Amino acid sequence: MSNEDLIARRERLLGTGAALFYDEPVQIVRGEGVWLYDETGSRYLDMYNNVPCVGHGHPHVVEAMQRQAETLNVHSRYLHEGILEYAERLTALHTGPISTAIFTCTGTEANEVALQMARAVTGRTGILCSDSAYHGNSTEVRKLSRLRDDNTPGYRSFPFPQRYRPIREGVGDGQLVDLYLDEVRRGIADLEASDGGFAALLLCPILANEGLPDIPTGFMARATELVHAAGGLVICDEVQAGFGRTGRWWGYETSQFEPDIVSLGKPMGNGLPFAGVVAPLELVNAFRERTRYFNTFASSPLQAAVGMAVIDVIEDEGLIERATETGDYMRDALRAMQESCTPLADVRGHGLFTALEWVSDRSDRTPDPAGANVIVNALKDQGILLSRAGADANILKLRPPLVFDRDHADHFLSAFETVVSESRGG
Repeated sequence: MSNEDLIARRERLLGTGAALFYDEPVQIVRGEGVWLYDETGSRYLDMYNNVPCVGHGHPHVVEAMQRQAETLNVHSRYLHEGILEYAERLTALHTGPISTAIFTCTGTEANEVALQMARAVTGRTGILCSDSAYHGNSTEVRKLSRLRDDNTPGYRSFPFPQRYRPIREGVGDGQLVDLYLDEVRRGIADLEASDGGFAALLLCPILANEGLPDIPTGFMARATELVHAAGGLVICDEVQAGFGRTGRWWGYETSQFEPDIVSLGKPMGNGLPFAGVVAPLELVNAFRERTRYFNTFASSPLQAAVGMAVIDVIEDEGLIERATETGDYMRDALRAMQESCTPLADVRGHGLFTALEWVSDRSDRTPDPAGANVIVNALKDQGILLSRAGADANILKLRPPLVFDRDHADHFLSAFETVVSESRGG
């Protein structure tokens, strides 16, 4: 079926407006490792998809999925050792008192649980987030998305911390941290003065949807201190940053702070819907005491088997170390291109997560979402799949599976040079 016919059929069956990437969408029929293939057999380097974090169709994960599916899969109201072994292994990868898990199927559900947990523990309801965040699609969680005013009862936002477009020009890092912390204080104070009070700060530890900014040193740890001093909890959304993406197991390690509650998602099941929340036992028990939470498909033997297999691959293949080495190599090469590519104003990132700031004027840092879109579509035509992100949708977002290596990086860099040259009439 042609793409035109497929789009028409999709709109008839799924409704008009269901999101698709690219001006001319791609029909993907197969994946292997870091590669995706369309219906014609054309091959694309996947630079975006962190759901299959250990690669599309990884044989160890597929084998674990098949073996468990043909043995047993039931909901969580039966005893099964597999999910307990997985919970032990998962929580052991985390910091300090985190020892207990609640499993879900999506990151949205995980963030819902995290919000309910913080409210159960504190007895308050107000939530603080950044002004350009995204944490999910449910009615409650979506209130956090790009919250830039004070008209949503029980929620407040603050300008996300960054060095590229700082809240004030010409100040040092220490003063910049103080300025952003003042905004956090203001948000907490507003919530404390409201009927619901202040319960928690929820944020991605690397601010991925905000555009993966270069966060001023010390901000996250000091913001955590402010939250705790106000009697609140810090919820860390690791749906994008977790499972080795940053070159550490967790984004909060990269940003050097310790959260109270951690939500997990996308890469956890390498494509199988699997997500969850980890926290200290007393916080989880407070949540359990105040809710009757149950998820039909979560805490299943199938999820446990696949989750274990994903961790196996990350550890056995040294993917966290590879993420650091390959990511640094690729960013160094991209920075070397900046002098001859004026729209490429900033290159930043951690591990195998890179953000390229695309501007129309480097001197005044004007975001260029249209130009970024041209590059994204031109790269697709060169067999490279990535997308845009950030508060102004001008960030080229590079987030390949963790099995991505230097050869793949060189393939991307060559295509990127070609597209940039052609876009400049070279």
